Amino acid sequence: MISRQEFLLRARLDDVTLTAWIEEEWIIPRNAAEPEFAEVDVARAELIRDLKYDLDVNDAGIGVILNLVDQVHGLRRTLGELLEDRRKRGGESE
Repeated sequence: MISRQEFLLRARLDDVTLTAWIEEEWIIPRNAAEPEFAEVDVARAELIRDLKYDLDVNDAGIGVILNLVDQVHGLRRTLGELLEDRRKRGGESE
């Protein structure tokens, strides 16, 4: 896990921006009392930064995009689990 200070450095963010993104629930740290972040959070912050500052996507658009990205990742995870379950049952012929 990554501390808040290290996250700020790696994601190239200031504390005010991170706090705003946490309030928007664009970034959700583990353990609210002593926030910790994962590598995936750094990648997500980079995506948000690119959308916001390089592509000029507004906040509402960022929320929609992040929701869609989360759905895609969830579907990929579910599909992977289904395929693994099928392999374990011997139902896949190759």
